[in-house]
Amino acid sequence: MTPADQAQLAMMLEVTAYPKPGNVDRCHDYPSTRLEHFLASIILSRPSLEKASVPGAAVGAIMHDVIARTNVHSGGNTHFGAFLLLIPLIMGGDIAGAIRVTRNTTVDDAVEFYKAFGMTQVRVLSSDKLDVNDPAALDSILLQQLTLYDIMCHSAGNDMIAREWINGFKKVRMGADLLQENGCGRNSIVMTFLDLLSDEPDTFIAKKHGPEIAKKTMENACEVRNGTRDLATFDQICIDAGINPGSTADIIIGSLYVALGEGWQWDC
Repeated sequence: MTPADQAQLAMMLEVTAYPKPGNVDRCHDYPSTRLEHFLASIILSRPSLEKASVPGAAVGAIMHDVIARTNVHSGGNTHFGAFLLLIPLIMGGDIAGAIRVTRNTTVDDAVEFYKAFGMTQVRVLSSDKLDVNDPAALDSILLQQLTLYDIMCHSAGNDMIAREWINGFKKVRMGADLLQENGCGRNSIVMTFLDLLSDEPDTFIAKKHGPEIAKKTMENACEVRNGTRDLATFDQICIDAGINPGSTADIIIGSLYVALGEGWQWDC
C-alpha cells in the first residue's frame, strides 16, 4: 500500500464508521454536507497525496494544491484539518518524520497555507489576529517572517489540529494506540472516536457552539464510554443540535493512517 493509498483508506474508514456521534457517516448526512461530499474529496485528493510523497515537497504548496482540488462541490471543505495531519505524516514517513517536517516549515509554507485557507469555509475565532479573512494577515506573516510552524503555535490554544503540530502528534499517537487496544474494524474506530472525544473538548464544537457545549459533549462521551449513556441516543442528540466533533474526526483520520502503517486490521 502506498502512502496515498493509506491516506485515502484512512479518510474512507473514518467517514463510513457508524455511529460517530454528531458527524456525517454512512447513516447520517447534514443538509449541506453529505457522505458523497466526503467521498468525492477523498477521491479528488489523490494527486496531491501522491505529490506529498515526492522528495522536496513543500507542506504549504501541497495544502494549497489539495484544497484547490477538493474545494469544488457544495459540501464545503470536508478534510482541511485531516490534510494538515496527513501531509506531514506522508512527507515524514512516520510520526517522528512528521515532527521534523513541521519544525522545518518556511514562510513560503505559511503564505501558501493562508492562500489555501482563504478558499475554505473553515471556522475561525473572530478574535484571532491572524484571521484568514483579514487581508492584512498575509502582510503580517511576511513582515514578521512567520513560518507555518509559527502559525500553528499561534493557533494551538484554540485548535486541536494546530496543537498536534507543536506537541509531536500526541493525540494522533494516542488514537493509533487506542485503535489497536480496541480491536479491529469499524467498532474499534467508533470506540476510539469516543475515547478521544472523552479526553478533551473538541475545538470545532467550541468554535461553533461555545466552550460549554464542547465540554458537555466531552462529558456525554465519557458517559457513553462508561456505559451510563446510550450511544445511539447521544448520536441523535448531537445530529439534531448540529454538534459535530470535526476536530476529533480529523485526529481519527491521522490515527488511522498511522495504525494502518503499523499493521492494524480494518476489514475484520
